[in-house]
Order: sequence, then structure tokens, then C-alpha cells
Amino acid sequence: METVPDVTGLVGYRYRADDYYEVGREKIREYARAVQDFHPAHWREAAAAARGYSGLIAPTTFLSIAAMLANRRLSETVLAGYDVVVQTDQVFEMYKPVLAGDRLVSDVELSSVRRIAGRDLLTITNTFVDDSDEVVQIMHTTVVGITGADIDAGVRSAIERVIMSGLATPSQDAAESEELRNAIPQPETSTRLSPISRTRLPRTTIRFEDLTVGDELPVRTVRLTRGDLVNYAGVSGDANPIHWHEHVAGLAGLPDVIAHGMLTMGLGAGFVTEWLGDPGAVLRYGVRLSNYTVIENDSAGAVEFTGRVKSLDPETGTAVVVLVAKSDGRKVFGLATAEIRLA
Repeated sequence: METVPDVTGLVGYRYRADDYYEVGREKIREYARAVQDFHPAHWREAAAAARGYSGLIAPTTFLSIAAMLANRRLSETVLAGYDVVVQTDQVFEMYKPVLAGDRLVSDVELSSVRRIAGRDLLTITNTFVDDSDEVVQIMHTTVVGITGADIDAGVRSAIERVIMSGLATPSQDAAESEELRNAIPQPETSTRLSPISRTRLPRTTIRFEDLTVGDELPVRTVRLTRGDLVNYAGVSGDANPIHWHEHVAGLAGLPDVIAHGMLTMGLGAGFVTEWLGDPGAVLRYGVRLSNYTVIENDSAGAVEFTGRVKSLDPETGTAVVVLVAKSDGRKVFGLATAEIRLA
């Protein structure tokens, strides 16, 4: 097995994606279906217009699709030295609702590298800006890089045999590694945070004055099958075979195929916005994954979502909701919160 490169010296390496990502009307619907989010503002223009939007609004975690495309350069270089990369934390900061027809470009930065218990924790920051260079959303994705010392040595070759054509990650060669090490971090581009998410009038069905700390959200239980995982892989572009191939999952040290972490996060975001009534009223959504949802071949899995109001801020009309996700008695979210604005 090749030696995993020391990536600590690459912190601060940044670039702008080569092309913009255009948010498609039908892609919004595909993604909403994949995360079982049936809020009408994701599906019907009239419902979106009733909440003040000029087009269908994308679900909270939708831009994870665009981030995967923008991050390909990092995946093919910095992350190529790891046999398996597993997501651990995700934070979404919303500054402007993402609507059908938006053209967004991502600045990508390797913003942090920490070594804990012999493993690298890498944080990648995606800053999405619109045509006017206003920041629409910022995503912070933390992954752990796992090498063959921790998993079966055959996992890399097994992945190469079954991965979808065109998605296999090439190995990092010495020239690529040297080029990255000598790269001068690009200066931050001149952008400004959009004020819209924090100034628009939210159209929530829940009103601020009706909430008290400790209020609980209605429980939601979501059913997941292998078909749901395959569909999410196709819609999102996350074709990691640990989510659909038992043999590769076993080589990676997993008990069976597991649901995508981002799929579980998408389900959790929909749980909040269904209760809230306005998908664009979420200001921040952060999740730390502590476990996974196992999906067996001959039976469906289930994730139960619960939530409660942790705090209220009367000056800003905002609240923080704590989410809990459980599957087969295990907590899937170690810590998950959503900051929301209310009517």
C-alpha cells in the first residue's frame, strides 16, 4: 500500500471551481424525493410563490451535490492517498435561499487538518456565490481518511472493480503531490454575505410567540431500503460502494451496507422544515455523525427523528432546535442543531 501523504502543509490551499452549477427545477424534485422531503415548495411553483419565492426552493442539503463536483480536484489529489474516506461532521450556513435557475460557483478550501488517534480529520469548506458575488451558502465538511492499516488491504481494488465508470479516483502520483505542496494558497475572492436569509419575512406556520423552550417536534419515522440508497447515490453523485455493495462494506469494516451520512442529514433537515413550514427559514444546520444506519438486503431499515426547542432569541426572532436521530436503538447523530427564523 502506498504511503499516505502528509497533508498538513496543504491547509489553506484553495481554488475556484472551473464552472458554475445551475440549479435545475427537476433536479430539485429528484433530490427532494431522494431525501423523502415532500414540502410543496420543493415541488410546485405556486406553493413556493406563496412563501415568497420566485421558483422552486431547494432542500436544505441540496448543494452537497454541487460540492461533490467542485471538490473533485481535492478528491483526486489530497484525498487519493486514503483507501476510504468517511464523513463525520457537516455544517450548512444559509445566507440566501437556493432557487431553481440559480447559477452558483464554489470556492473550495482545505481549511483544517487534524490528526487524532493516528487518523487524519480533514475539513473542506465550500463557499457558494451567485452572479453578483454574494455568498449564498457556506458548507464545512469534515471527513476522516482511513488507510489499509485499519481496513482490509483489498478494499481499494474491490472499489475499483465495482465503482461506476468515470467515478474511480486515480492514485496520486509524485508529480501531483509535489505540485500541491508547492502551490501558493490563492487569496480569498472579493465576496460578501447575502443578507436575504436574515432579513426576508419568513412564512413559517410556527410563530415565535407560540414557542417555549423545551417544546418538542412531532416524531417522524423514515423507512429506508436498499433501493433508497441506490437512488440517493445516483441523484447525489455519491456512488461510494459501502452504501450499496455488501462485499466492499465488509472490507471497509462495516457490518453491512450503510445509509449515506448526507442522506440521513437530508432526512433530518426535512423533518425540521416540514414542522417549520418554510424551507428558507433555516439559517444554520449542523450535524455530527456518531453512528450509521445499517440497511439489510431483505428488510428495510428505519430512522426515528425527534427534536426539541433548545433556545429562543426574541431580539432576532430565532430559535435553536436540537435533533436526535436513532436507528435500531443507536443514536446516528452525535450532535445536531438547526437555527431557524420564525414569523
